[in-house]
Amino acid sequence: MRRRLASGVFATIGLATAAFIDAAPARAQASGCEKIQSLLQERQSLVASLNAAQKSKRKLTPQQACSTMGRLVNNGTATVKFATDNQDWCQIPPSFIDGMKADNQKAAAVRTQACNAVKQQAEMMRRAQQQAQGRGNPFSGGDAITGGGMRIPQGAL
Repeated sequence: MRRRLASGVFATIGLATAAFIDAAPARAQASGCEKIQSLLQERQSLVASLNAAQKSKRKLTPQQACSTMGRLVNNGTATVKFATDNQDWCQIPPSFIDGMKADNQKAAAVRTQACNAVKQQAEMMRRAQQQAQGRGNPFSGGDAITGGGMRIPQGAL
């Protein structure tokens, strides 16, 4: 389910970005509107890297997914802000801004899932390390069978 949701988000984001890059007026280049094109190109490369990772045998780790999705959400926020602030001057259609907002909300939801997985993984590793060191239970001493965790006195036994 998550995999289908994520691929749908990436496909939607890529289509919205590509449609706007192709439809940008030529005079926008000289009017200060070129920033949106650089933001959209960055977004398109982030989406392409996510799609490539999804198709490859080597999947993203939760840390990589959280980081990349964080960059994608930050890019979306900056794009929506620029598009909203310069909508009239750069002739940005309201439907593009609405689509970017919706895509950014979906990306934020995927980022939240990925970052929560990172937190859960870190917590599980911390607990496992505590148990391995014998700090998980204050009454645990060394292992009576293997001698792990507690030193056995050497000498005349």
